[in-house]
Amino acid sequence: TRDDLCTGTALSRDLVLTAAHCVIRKVNYTIKPHQTGVPIPVRAIARHPRFDQASYAASRATADVALLKLASPLPDIVVPAALAAPRRVTVGDTLTIAGFGVTVAGTARGLGLPRMATLTVTGTPGSLQIRLFDIATKNQRIGLGGCTGDSGAPVFDGDGPLVIGVVSWSTAPGDEEGCGGLTGVTPLLLYRDWIVETARKFNSPLTP
Repeated sequence: TRDDLCTGTALSRDLVLTAAHCVIRKVNYTIKPHQTGVPIPVRAIARHPRFDQASYAASRATADVALLKLASPLPDIVVPAALAAPRRVTVGDTLTIAGFGVTVAGTARGLGLPRMATLTVTGTPGSLQIRLFDIATKNQRIGLGGCTGDSGAPVFDGDGPLVIGVVSWSTAPGDEEGCGGLTGVTPLLLYRDWIVETARKFNSPLTP
């Protein structure tokens, strides 16, 4: 189902970071590298133990982070990303999201095509949640942002592929349902150690 279409980030040859809410059903998940389109089965899933589905469904911040151990390595053309140095973001900071989601809410338009958007931190960012918006539209009218299929997408800090968070949700302007208003991010600040430890358990050394 389209509900399960999410974006993920390679952290090593056989380890993918995504959002926990993307992998809550008891089904056989696969990942599809954009560069080859050849599906790779997921061998094991680790959702953060503090992820709470009820909190997520009620739009409350939760540990929306998961790691996927792949049954076989990603192709060499995929360059794994690294975790950003832990830091708290402040209002006005710019972060970049990259995902394969749709471009118009409620349609399949653009699904599966990679896009990036540089967004600005707004609201009161904390260690549990960051809100981003398009500085050009400021959540007043539809602008750039995450949409359906972008859940689990990497949020990059700075120019290089340094992951500081994952995309968890989006709204249309004025907190309406849809896209182009706010993009909600789960920062990795509190979950970085869990990611490193889980990667070790999976025998998947992270990209330094």
